[in-house]
Amino acid sequence: MSVVPGTSRGGSAERAEPAWRRLPSSMLTLRRLLLVLWTVPLAVAAGVLLGVFAGPAWAAFAALPVGLLLWGWPLLGRNWRSWRYAERADDLLIQRGVLWREETVVPYGRMQLVEVQSGPLQRKFGLASLQLHTAAAATDATVPGLDPREAERLRDRLTELGEARSAGL
Repeated sequence: MSVVPGTSRGGSAERAEPAWRRLPSSMLTLRRLLLVLWTVPLAVAAGVLLGVFAGPAWAAFAALPVGLLLWGWPLLGRNWRSWRYAERADDLLIQRGVLWREETVVPYGRMQLVEVQSGPLQRKFGLASLQLHTAAAATDATVPGLDPREAERLRDRLTELGEARSAGL
């Protein structure tokens, strides 16, 4: 029986497509809330200040932040959908980006520090971020907006795998 390169004797691929995980929808909700919290007060302030000091015609420029809100809303959704990560046997894959796709591969043996961070707004929305540090600063990676339990599970697993892989170095 001959074996085709890239397949096992059973015919399935040796290196199957990784199981990708997406960010929770509460991350999108938080980002959209922040967009509204920045653009609406800016629009009101611009409208009032321009209307009082420059005249009513200038108050129309308050529509610019509203336009930013309307433009940013769907873009945040596209960006949120572009984030995903996958755990493989030897490394962690992180993909992101809409126009410029980025894929970061972090080998477990190169990890030096794995942190879980959660600010006040993230905690309010039940989110945490996972920060991976390696020897090279350019390869540090972040997975934002994870469920805190998933972030802690991932931190513990990556730390364990990193220690096991770096033991031979």
